Amino acid sequence: METSDLGDISMQAYNEKLAILPRKQTSQAPVCCSSRYNLAVLACFGFFVLYALRVNLSVALVDMVEINVTKPANTSDLGCPEHSNTSTVRYNKTGKVYNWNADSQGWILGAFFYGYIITQVPGGVVARKVGGKWLLGLGILGTAVFTLLTPLAADLGVGYVIAVRALEGLGEGVTFPAMHAMWSSWAPPLERSKLLTISYAGAQLGTVISLPLSGIICFYLDWSYVFYIFGAVGVLWFILWAFLVSDTPETHKGISPVEKEFIISSLQHELSSKTSVPWRSILTSLPLWSIVVAHFSYNWTYYTLLTLLPTYMKDILKFNIQEDGFLSALPYLGCWTCMMIAGQLADYLRQNQILTTIVVRKIWTAIGMVGPAVFLVAAGFTGCNYRLAVALLTLSSALGGFSMSGFNINHLDIAPSYAGILLGITNTFATIPGMVGPVIAKGLTHYNTIGEWQTVFYIAAAIDVFGAVFFLLFGKGEVQSWALDGYHLHRK
Repeated sequence: METSDLGDISMQAYNEKLAILPRKQTSQAPVCCSSRYNLAVLACFGFFVLYALRVNLSVALVDMVEINVTKPANTSDLGCPEHSNTSTVRYNKTGKVYNWNADSQGWILGAFFYGYIITQVPGGVVARKVGGKWLLGLGILGTAVFTLLTPLAADLGVGYVIAVRALEGLGEGVTFPAMHAMWSSWAPPLERSKLLTISYAGAQLGTVISLPLSGIICFYLDWSYVFYIFGAVGVLWFILWAFLVSDTPETHKGISPVEKEFIISSLQHELSSKTSVPWRSILTSLPLWSIVVAHFSYNWTYYTLLTLLPTYMKDILKFNIQEDGFLSALPYLGCWTCMMIAGQLADYLRQNQILTTIVVRKIWTAIGMVGPAVFLVAAGFTGCNYRLAVALLTLSSALGGFSMSGFNINHLDIAPSYAGILLGITNTFATIPGMVGPVIAKGLTHYNTIGEWQTVFYIAAAIDVFGAVFFLLFGKGEVQSWALDGYHLHRK
């Protein structure tokens, strides 16, 4: 028998397996108390901690700096009037205050990403070789430790705060590639949207809870306790992660034989046994670059709001520190809700063969990027209508939750064996907005006028739309030939 005949027989057998895969997944892999869903829940708490450590400075910084801005004369759009019901009584104002100008604040907010960008690709490479468990765990632990040191750094000077934030970024930089690498071994193909949205939804949940909680802590205690409390929670999470998680189903002590066999068999035709990384093929892959562009574009809007929304709420809409934290969290509560719903719906449509993988990814990306752009621009024209402004900003961030089941997990569709490395590459480019976005936004809003903030929103929206269009044109939903051994090509 010739080699070509063997290939035809193998491909025929493979296609037969694919034809029945959707039916077998639901009957052979119970969800309740399963190890893969337990991993998703614990990872959710991990990313909750991760983003709580990342965003708490955005609220605390409002209370850490002196307000000392000279407004230009003859300007009619400087900001909104003080709320008539805004309390001027502060229960506690014992925290130290520093004379850091707008440029210094921009560098402080952006410093995290200078460390974050360095460890993205190395994190993906290391996770593929040694596993993601300890890499992710130690990354979050390191971030927690440096968070605990932030008040000391603030006393020493603005340069020390920038350095500590950059070191926190180094720790967090490995986390997403490490998690993607773990899911390449844990997530059955038709459960990817659900499992990954559960785990990564912790990021939104962390933002939702940490923003208002940081405001409460600043209000009743002082800003330094924001870093002490969240840092301690990070250390506690690491202890749980160390004892309860394994890198792969094969090494998990508590997984059932049925679930282990189901996961392994569902991935056997999608993973490569190659030890070397096909760097040339990866770096010349247009589907990968479509994810890069979409990821970069989405993060420009996301990081602009993540780092500067508390400032906008306080300086333009005139909410106090306690209101600021709660209202700044509303957009991320909406994002978390949409993310969870979109993930379930995406896999339902794929499992029941209503829509193909790439159609789902592209529709969800369009909703998650064009929608936020529209509502973000609209928010800039609400003037001093506080309720409408908060509603539009909430809608903008909420719709962004769809993108998690769009381009955000497309790495696992096109190359599951190298998903951690691919995420490291795309996240490297997607970190650039976090580095330069706050600096540019702060540079454009020296006087905190409504007109200045409209410009910030215009830029973010335009970049978002461009990224969505690029992914719609060049995105793919199938495992690429360079990511597999031999001739197997899983088309979905």
